[in-house]
Order: sequence, then structure tokens, then C-alpha cells
Amino acid sequence: MPSVKYLFSAFSAIAKSLVLRTLTLSLVSITQAQFAFAAESGLPAEDARTVREVYRTVPMPEGFHVEATELEGPVFANEHGKTLYTWPQLKLRNGYSGEAAGKAACYDQVRRVTAGLMSPYPPGLQLPELDTRPSCTDLWPPVLADITAQAIGDWSIILRNDGARQWAYKEQPLYTSVRDKQAGDTYGGSRRKRRADGSGDGDSPAGRVPAGPPALMPPGFAIKTTSLGRMLTTKQNYAAYAFDGDRTSASACVEDCLKERKPILAPSMAKAFGEWSILERAPGVRQWMFRGAPLYTYTLDPEPWSLLGSDDPGWRNVFTQYAPATPKSFTLQSTLAGIVLADSQGKTIYSYQCGDDSIDQLACDHPEDTQVYRLAICGAGDPQTCQQNWPYVIAQDSESSVNRAWKILSIDPNTGRLASADNPAALRVWSFRDRPVYTYAADKAPGDVKGAGTGEWRGKRNGLLAFWVRDDYMKGIQ
Repeated sequence: MPSVKYLFSAFSAIAKSLVLRTLTLSLVSITQAQFAFAAESGLPAEDARTVREVYRTVPMPEGFHVEATELEGPVFANEHGKTLYTWPQLKLRNGYSGEAAGKAACYDQVRRVTAGLMSPYPPGLQLPELDTRPSCTDLWPPVLADITAQAIGDWSIILRNDGARQWAYKEQPLYTSVRDKQAGDTYGGSRRKRRADGSGDGDSPAGRVPAGPPALMPPGFAIKTTSLGRMLTTKQNYAAYAFDGDRTSASACVEDCLKERKPILAPSMAKAFGEWSILERAPGVRQWMFRGAPLYTYTLDPEPWSLLGSDDPGWRNVFTQYAPATPKSFTLQSTLAGIVLADSQGKTIYSYQCGDDSIDQLACDHPEDTQVYRLAICGAGDPQTCQQNWPYVIAQDSESSVNRAWKILSIDPNTGRLASADNPAALRVWSFRDRPVYTYAADKAPGDVKGAGTGEWRGKRNGLLAFWVRDDYMKGIQ
């Protein structure tokens, strides 16, 4: 009779084979939606990446407009094209951070001690590099209104403690980011990890969020920023799917198909508009279509933001716009936990996440930020150890920046900061959202993710996260 250990090993091998087979199918589904939309629109597949999300026109004060962005969809911008951000209040482990509606909390005071909002350590510990530490407004200039400005629509004006008048959108004070250098940059913050109601992840800092107009879509839908693009979901965050066998005039998902796929129905009074139309499946049964594709949910999705429904051949997730292309030398690798982005050798790529535990919750993951936190996590404070444990992803001489999201930076590895072109120690490294990316020395084979979640709170507050293209264990695309 086989031993328990043998049976367990055999079961594990079978389970691993099945998971890897499923994830291999998913590698195809990642680009399937892009190619399907390209076919429908008559565009080449690569050009489908340039399609931008359509938004609802809303009243705006003079001097503001809407900018299209690569990662965050349409955003509000000032007269210089700089993205506007809010700082929504978020419940953390030991209290709240961010701004309550109608009240500014970002000022020019330099915070000197921790707040203890996210940490097991008590508040009052001295923050690092106080001689060069910026204030909140050094990094986040408030968007000020002149004396003649008046509220309009969802735009209002709040009075700051320093007497200045500041613009707010839906009662959330507005700021720009010093990290954004040109129109359409969104390096200051992201809508990722935000739910349809705007709330976030309490394990992460209270980050800044790009503000923008509502998407042009029917009630009952939402859009989530993901690593693949702006994904269409229901208001409850369950993924919307399309079937390649459908036509604009008829659905091929009938009978047994409907046991697992549920059409997303349109109310009897709903009308087609913009990119949205309606398919009459049967008399009185009306199904929403987006860009000519009938929409469904998947009844076996275990939780919001799951992508399991795209594993079946012919089924795909739906995106209002696709994420920009990654460098051509990068690869996708299957792991037991999902699909990761990897370098040309198949080694998993990691991004560094950091937010300090001050009241201001300032980010500390950009090369222009303090490097104290990163050096502590990656090499106990020693830059050489960091380079050994977490090497930068080097850009080859023949490679050039791909887009705003993926570009090449010149980094001094001894400091972690941006380097001048004449610095002999400088490295040409790949970055995502203006932050360098890394591999992990302990990852030996393609698909290894031994460095995932290194740091505090599974790497979310201060640490390194695998660059998940699809994460099947952490509620969808992270």
C-alpha cells in the first residue's frame, strides 16, 4: 500500500500540473481581449493599446481639463496638464489617515516622529533624515482657488487653516504631485487596490488617488485599474466577461453555457449610448453590450476581481483601455500563485512599495525619496548587500524607454538615487511608474517568487512585491 507521504507527493504533483496548465491558458487570455477588440475595431493589435477610455462630460471650473493617461484612464488636470489627486481617508490598523470630506490635512509642517497608525511600534519614534525631510505640501502642492473662483458642479472650495482657498472635488481637497513632470503623468498615486466605493486596503498606506470624471457607462458597472488595463466589472467588483463566439446580433451562450455564465441584463427602459448597446436575447430579455460584445458574469468566480472566468477557451475579460506595452525583453511566467512579469531570463520582477508611518503618510519608494527604508529591507542598510540580494533589472544598451509607464532610469546603485549621465557608477535600469524594478537573488528558476511580500505587512507598507500580472490568491490583479 502506498505511503501517506507518497500519496501526498503524487497529489501535489498532479495539483501543480493542473494549476500550471490553467495558468498557461491564462497567458493566452491576457492578450486575447486586446486581439479580440483589435479585430472588432479594425485596428492592428498593438494599436488597440492606444484606445482610451471614454468619460462623462462634467462641469469644471475655468483652467481645468481632462487628460488621458496610460494607466489611470481620464484624470482631471490643471492648466499645465498636471494630474490632480485626492487623499481619501483610510482606516489603518491603529487609526485613520488621509483627509475627511471638506477638510484639508496636508500642510507645510515637517513631521518629525512616527504616528503609529500602521506599525506594531508605538508612535513618537524619530523619522529619518530630518535635515532634508520634506513637508506634505513640499511634495503635494495644494490646488488653490483665487478670490473670484466659484463652486461649480461637484467642484467646491474649502478654506484651509492657513487662510488659503483650495479646490475640492466631491468634497475631497485637490493637490498636484511634484513627481509628475509633464501632462498625463500619474507618478504621484494610483487607483489600484481601490474598490468601487473608493475605499482602499488597510494594510497599505493612505495613498493619493488621481481624481477624474466618471466613466461613460450605465449604472451597475465599475472600472478597476489593474496591471493589464482598466478592467470592467459590476458595481460589486465582479468581472465582466465577453465570449468570442458571440455576435452583435446574437448570443452563442445558451442552454448549458448559462449554468455558469449569467448575462448582465439591462433594464427595460435602458437605451443604447456611446460604446454601449443592448442585445435582445429573447422578448423582454435585454443584455448589455460593450463595444459590440455581450457581457456576462461568471457564477464560479470565488470573489471580487477574480479572473477565473477567462480560463475557459473563448472567454475574455473586458477592458476600457489596455495597459501600455512592457519592454520586449520581458517575459511572463507561471507560478503556483499566478502569473508574474519576468526578465529575459525568466526571473520574477519585483517592485518596491513604501509609505512612511507619519501623519502625512508620505511615499518613500521613488528615487528622489529617502532610501533609508529600502536599504533596511533589502540589505540591512548596506547598499552593496542590497545589490547582491535585489539586483536592479538592467536595460541593455540596445533598449530604450517604451512609454511613460516603462522607462529607463539612470541610477547610482550606491545611493539608490537618480544619477547624472556622467556618473561612472550609474546603471541603466528599467522602472515602472518612475520606480526601479528588481529581481531576487534567491529565485533560481523561472516561476520562483521567493521574494514576494518581503518586508512589513506582506510588503505592502515597506517591502517588495512580485509584479503580478495575475494573482489568483490575493483577490484578483494586485
